[in-house]
Amino acid sequence: MTAAALERLRARAFRRVPSRRVRSERAALGFVEDVGFCSTFYRFPEGVACLWEAVVGSERPRWPRRSHHDASIGLTWELKDTLPSKKRVYYGKLLKGRPLLVALELFPAFYARARGRQRARDYRGEYAAGRMSHPARRLMDALIREHPQYTRGLRANTFMLEPSKTREFERAMAELQQGLWVVKTEERYEPTFSYRWDLVEAWLPEAVAEGRRLARERAVAQLIERYTRGAIFSSERLLARLFGLRAEEVTRAVDRLVTTGALRADCRVEGWPGRWLVHG
Repeated sequence: MTAAALERLRARAFRRVPSRRVRSERAALGFVEDVGFCSTFYRFPEGVACLWEAVVGSERPRWPRRSHHDASIGLTWELKDTLPSKKRVYYGKLLKGRPLLVALELFPAFYARARGRQRARDYRGEYAAGRMSHPARRLMDALIREHPQYTRGLRANTFMLEPSKTREFERAMAELQQGLWVVKTEERYEPTFSYRWDLVEAWLPEAVAEGRRLARERAVAQLIERYTRGAIFSSERLLARLFGLRAEEVTRAVDRLVTTGALRADCRVEGWPGRWLVHG
């Protein structure tokens, strides 16, 4: 196989060709479900589908000088807001601190990878073990008492309303999103712009329950299979970096997927050095 052929397959799967552009909410949902998860605007160096690229229908589109008047930018922002608000996909900062849209069928695997069998109430154990910051614990205290909450109310309830506390609040919320403790469920524009936040297990109770029953090893294999199904090719090193996994976890998952025929390992690709993983 050649590098050019693999890149063409990925471009088609990621909708980076004009004939497969995303033009509607229905098409965007189908795109997310096809690739498993995608970024909104950020381009992951490891190779992750991007909603903006899919809307434009090309790879690495140039950012327009007047982005507020650009139709592709506008549609991407609209889809990023409407799909999660209708609970058609999950939206949050899951990988490398970057926001993702995730197909609901794949969400339990993300939950199992991040939280295992934990419930929302287990956050105090994470804090006691030194795996959660003090600001994040305070935010969880407030959301456990009352949820959902809008940003201003949540900041007021945790004494983070001052402008000097903004970065502290944002870092703590990013930490809680990456740990799948909280989720942004709405972007309100009137009377003032604000986010609404909720506990993940309150917003997606069935998916969380499924994730709690899913063994981590099986969850890792599901994530890798769904990712490579859309991305077409990768390597163990790139997979470990993308998902924040230990090398041995990736190796076990890859071995399992090779056995079932979902992946082909040790592939030589004309034009690239090393060996590659290619989806079956």
